[in-house]
Amino acid sequence: MKVLTGTDIIEISRIKDSIEDLGETFKNKIYTGKEIEYCESKKNAKYQHYAGRFASKEAIFKAVSDLLDNKYEIGWKDAEILNDKNGKPKVTFKIKKISDQIQNIDISISHCKEYAVSSVVIICK
Repeated sequence: MKVLTGTDIIEISRIKDSIEDLGETFKNKIYTGKEIEYCESKKNAKYQHYAGRFASKEAIFKAVSDLLDNKYEIGWKDAEILNDKNGKPKVTFKIKKISDQIQNIDISISHCKEYAVSSVVIICK
């Protein structure tokens, strides 16, 4: 059994500035439609949720880098982070090459006023 991990932290202000400066261009490059819908539903806390998902994608990229060869890159939208019915974040991979190698994935997202952090643990088949 192979275990992969990744962690990332980001300043929420960086994501807020990017969204305010680039708007839909930035959001549509990084996030799926469902992720945008979720974050926008959080009203005043939306930037914390955008930042949390950004940190999550970075943590995922770090973890799955061992599963990719040098010829392939993972894109921002190739991993979608949505919450289950209990509010726990879940990852869905759009890339079969990655999803076929994963037995289980656990992700945690946390944020405060200034920072968002995420960690991921992946159990490979």
